[in-house]
Amino acid sequence: MTFKKTLLASVIGATLAGTALLPMTASAETLRIGYSADPETLDIHEQLSGGMLRFSHLAFDPLVRWTKDFKFEPRLATEWEQVDETTMRMTLREGVIFHSGNEFTAEDVVWTIERLKESPDYRAIFEPVEGAEAIDDYTVEITTAEPYPLLLNLATYIFPMDRKFYTGETEDGDDKSEIVKAGNSFASRNVSGTGPFVLTERRQGVQVDFERFDDYWDTETQGNVTSIVLTPIAENASRVAALLSGGVDFIDAVPPNDLDRVREADDVELVEINGTRIIGFQLNEERVEAFQDPRVRQAVDLAINQEGIADRLMRGFATPAGQFSPEGYSGHNPDLTPRYDLERAQELMAEAGYEDGFEIDMIAPNNRYVNDAQIAQAVANMLARINIKVNLRTMPLAQYWPEYDTRESDAAMIGWHADTEDSANFFQYLSFCFDEESGAGQYNYGGYCNEEIDALVTEADSETDLEKRNEMLREAEAMLYEDAGFITLHWQNLAYAAREGVNVEPIVNAIDFPYLGDLVIKE
Repeated sequence: MTFKKTLLASVIGATLAGTALLPMTASAETLRIGYSADPETLDIHEQLSGGMLRFSHLAFDPLVRWTKDFKFEPRLATEWEQVDETTMRMTLREGVIFHSGNEFTAEDVVWTIERLKESPDYRAIFEPVEGAEAIDDYTVEITTAEPYPLLLNLATYIFPMDRKFYTGETEDGDDKSEIVKAGNSFASRNVSGTGPFVLTERRQGVQVDFERFDDYWDTETQGNVTSIVLTPIAENASRVAALLSGGVDFIDAVPPNDLDRVREADDVELVEINGTRIIGFQLNEERVEAFQDPRVRQAVDLAINQEGIADRLMRGFATPAGQFSPEGYSGHNPDLTPRYDLERAQELMAEAGYEDGFEIDMIAPNNRYVNDAQIAQAVANMLARINIKVNLRTMPLAQYWPEYDTRESDAAMIGWHADTEDSANFFQYLSFCFDEESGAGQYNYGGYCNEEIDALVTEADSETDLEKRNEMLREAEAMLYEDAGFITLHWQNLAYAAREGVNVEPIVNAIDFPYLGDLVIKE
């Protein structure tokens, strides 16, 4: 395989409805995946989303990564030590090369961290990082402005990029390192990572092809997949049918209503995992004056039957939520439970002067979260009971994120998995007062702002006494609950399915990033 071939990453925007998947015999060399969506871009810093992080684990490697039991596993960083309360020194793996043929060094880590701090989607999460310095070719020191207990958590999202490959200008004079949201940048069309797979062809919305990187550093892995064909299949029933008919070998997001069907099928294995992704809605206070009144926000929350949605729509494949933090997270507050009370919701609407209600527009994806479109419709019907008429529009993820970013609807669905596996991340992205300079509140859709909550979470992020920190985050959850600053629905569980012999159980996890480089196919 030549490097010219491995660097084929030109993008031709396309959509194709009803793609036919013909049965074929898969081998230990080829894995055919049917995912609910494909990567939105090739620039791993352009969009912070589950699809992009899955892609990152294919074409790149992190400094460290999570194990199934939420411990840290060395990857491009082999050792680390806390030099002082604000400095961590990392020793990097030697002999690693990028897909371009360039050698991986500490300078690539420094360059990547600097770029992460400039990314609109990542800079809030990396705000605690003051900087990074290459001590030598294989040693890097990362410093924080204050003591920060989650630096290793952040390291799981540092996928070193090929500094030489992404530096310079294109033939058109554009900066190769530029991050362009939903744009046509060099980085969004070209890729050079250190990961197990090289992207060889991409037709967005149709198919993405990968081949095993011949010079991949991890020779200890038992993974034997040499090529991947990823086909996005947004429709749940079609994705399940593709697996059961032999058209694909591995699918994600098995819908709740098909769990029994897949479980009972011959030559197919189902893997279920308790999830930590919160699903909810954000109310746009900048467009709808009524949403600035906490009584109206509380009424919206009280009008939604979270337990009914989890039981009937999700068929028990979700845990009803009254807060961001799932059980086991630092900020989980056991006192905060779903509070469906239609009568009280109607009373609050009247108290706020909106007994006759009002009309809003709402947007939701239809191929990102389990039963997302159906959930959005159910919520719209429930809000009608407090005289809020909802004009709902659902759309594929590729269309949804650009529209979400414009914030031109009155309410929007979002799911969020804490990037640091920590409660503070939910607040920092979903409810912090929006700050364009720092990136705080990057996914705070509606302009909700409570500076007291923000200050408490910020203080918690400098607290190295973990029990004190947990108490502060539990208090922040209680304050957000009282203020109804985010409308929580449930934590979404995960379900994968694969044909017999495709041993996915060891490589899937609660963070929803299958480590396909380690996948073993047994014939």
